[in-house]
Amino acid sequence: MAWFRNLRQLSPTTMPPPLKSTTPSFTFLLSHFSSQPVEVPPPGLSPTVPGQKPRVVVLGSGWGGCRLMKGLDTNIYDVVCVSPRNHMVFTPLLASTCVGTLEFRSVAEPIVRIQPAISREPGSYFFLANCTGINPEEHSVQCETVTDGLNTLEPRRFKISYDKLIIALGSQPLTFGIHGVKEHAFFLREVSHAQEIRRKLLLNLMLSDVPGISVQEKRRLLHCVVVGGGPTGVEFSGELYDFIIKDVSQRYAHVKDCIQVTLIEANEILSSFDARLQRYATNQLTKSGVQIVRGIVKDVKPQTIFLKDGSEIPYGLLVWSTGVGPSPFVNSLEVPKSPGGRIGIDEWLRVPSAEDVFAIGDCSGFLESTGKQILPALAQVAERQGKYLATLLNKVGKEGGARAGSAKDLDLGEPFVYKHLGSMATIGRYKALVDLRQSKAAKGLSMAGFVSWFVWRSAYLTRVISWRNRLYVAVNWATTFIFGRDISRI
Repeated sequence: MAWFRNLRQLSPTTMPPPLKSTTPSFTFLLSHFSSQPVEVPPPGLSPTVPGQKPRVVVLGSGWGGCRLMKGLDTNIYDVVCVSPRNHMVFTPLLASTCVGTLEFRSVAEPIVRIQPAISREPGSYFFLANCTGINPEEHSVQCETVTDGLNTLEPRRFKISYDKLIIALGSQPLTFGIHGVKEHAFFLREVSHAQEIRRKLLLNLMLSDVPGISVQEKRRLLHCVVVGGGPTGVEFSGELYDFIIKDVSQRYAHVKDCIQVTLIEANEILSSFDARLQRYATNQLTKSGVQIVRGIVKDVKPQTIFLKDGSEIPYGLLVWSTGVGPSPFVNSLEVPKSPGGRIGIDEWLRVPSAEDVFAIGDCSGFLESTGKQILPALAQVAERQGKYLATLLNKVGKEGGARAGSAKDLDLGEPFVYKHLGSMATIGRYKALVDLRQSKAAKGLSMAGFVSWFVWRSAYLTRVISWRNRLYVAVNWATTFIFGRDISRI
């Protein structure tokens, strides 16, 4: 038990020896409070020497990076994670937090719970920072601490040497250069995004009930527009419908008839699913009252969307979910990349042009040797890559190849092979879609309805990272079913 381990650590007979120079000194800790940013190599983050464990530096805390850190053998490696967030987000359930079906903490797993060595081992760390540069010749990365808000400290710059570097920086929402999207739309990829959407949604509900608001303005405030007919957009639309029917209609009875949800998609919704499931989803969403509009967004203004066919759609809440692309930092890396900007890798997830550098997750997927795109930008791809790479690095470490430049002649074994496990999406009203085919052209099981909804919930409950969060999710679902969703604007 955790309390028993802590008690043993405090016992005089089991006190650990004084920390060596691998621990950051008090002088370095004080330097964080200096107003002048100075790039210095912190003690314990310089190149490793014999007697120290080799260092694996992981950039990012998404599905791939976290699964890798969880599987790494910390008896072989020190682990350093650099990320602008200190948790992993269970993205399949993120839409549920926007309307209060789940609490935000239920979908966020702290990094130190995923890899406890980061909080207890003297050579392992987590840094709330962004990577600003990679130097493959020096085997080092340059980082800058994350600060937000007013009157904060100046960002601190520092350098970390690595023996193995894993780029797992994920992706960012695609806006296709459409004017006004970044300024006026909400994305749905982080817990902070879900919090902003929830606050905006509830604010519009309360403002629409204020005396003196015209019917036209009331309808605009209560018009929720979702751009993008992929799983995220469809699931959010379904969750929003459930929220409106089961909770808003009871607690905002004066405005319930003015609420509308519109889903805009250039082609077919859920294009990766079986055609029969696409038709089923379209019919169910339409019956629920969701208006599906086929069109391409041309421009976004503070209260209106303009489509290429000339039509205008007023909105009170705009959620943008049209796919993902590489981050500006990934675009800045001078390595071979696909036309879409994803990093080139080989069959073992290595970046061929940079020794001891690996890339996993949404930021990679372009096979450099053939020039072909081999992996979709999906959470299950990143998770499987992280698991595979952890096993590979553990094998390399046991065979003496953990140090920088020492794995050139090692046999890495079987290359990474991805097999699609299927796709799932909920569409509200206790209905969901389950498509277990390995590809769109392949044959396999696909189903829809209440049984699929039960399978969807059961599968995601088992995939939540920790038992702590599984309990959170199960209790939240039960509480919502019995008492309804919470509508507090906090």
